[in-house]
Amino acid sequence: MAAPLMLPRLSWGDPTADRHALLVHGLGSSGALMWRLGEALAESGWHAVAVDLRGHGDAPRALDYTVAAYAADLGIARPQRGGAWDAVVGHSLGGAASTVAAASDPDWTRRLILLDPAIFVEGRDAKIVRKSQERAFADQRIEVVQQEHPHWHPQDWELKVDAVRRASAWAVEQTSVQNTPWDVRADAARLAVPTHVIASDPEVYSIFTGDTATDVLSANPLVTMSIVDGAGHSLHRDKPEESIRQLREALA
Repeated sequence: MAAPLMLPRLSWGDPTADRHALLVHGLGSSGALMWRLGEALAESGWHAVAVDLRGHGDAPRALDYTVAAYAADLGIARPQRGGAWDAVVGHSLGGAASTVAAASDPDWTRRLILLDPAIFVEGRDAKIVRKSQERAFADQRIEVVQQEHPHWHPQDWELKVDAVRRASAWAVEQTSVQNTPWDVRADAARLAVPTHVIASDPEVYSIFTGDTATDVLSANPLVTMSIVDGAGHSLHRDKPEESIRQLREALA
C-alpha cells in the first residue's frame, strides 16, 4: 500500500479539553459538513477535530482509494496532545475506514461511534451510492440540494455544494471501483473497543440494516446499535437533534 497521507483539519472547542474526538465524513462530503456534531461536542466540553479524507476537500490527491488506504490515513491522525482519541465518530465511508483503523490499532481510539456505516456495500446499495454521487457531480446548483433535502439546515445546503465542488470526481468514482468487494465485516468482528452504531431508518434508507447489521452485531459483543427514526443515510443532517442525543448517550 502507498504511504499514508496527512489530512487537513477543522476543529471545535478548547484544544486543552480533557476529551478529544475525531469526526470522519462520508463519500463525496467534507470535514466541514460534520459541523453540527463538532459544535455539539464542543458545547459538551470536548475538543472535536474533523478531517478531509484523501481526494476530498483540501486533502491530498492519490491513486489508491481503497477503504484500507483511507484507514491508513486515519491511523496516523492523532490528537494534538498525542495518544489515543477518546472517541472517533465516522459516517458512511468514514465509518468503514474508522472501523478498519480501529481494528488495526486498538490504541488509536477508546470508543467508536459509527453513523450508518458502509460496512458492507453490494448490489442495490452499491448502485444507489454510485447514482447518488453521479447526480451530485452532474448538477452542483444549491437549488438542487434544497429541493432534495428541504429539511436540512441552510449551512448544510451550502457546504454540500462546496464539498462536491472541492472533491475529486475521479477519487469518488474510484472509491466505488477499487472497493469491489466493499466489505469490512471481518474488521468489525475484530474491534476491541466499545462501538456503537447509530443507524438511519430502513423505512427511509439505511446502508446498515438487515443481514449486514445482524452479522456485525452477532460477530462482536462490543458492538451495539440504535436507530434514528425518520432519518435517511445522512442522519446527522436529516435529524440532527436526535442524532446528537443518541451520540451523547453513546458517549456517556
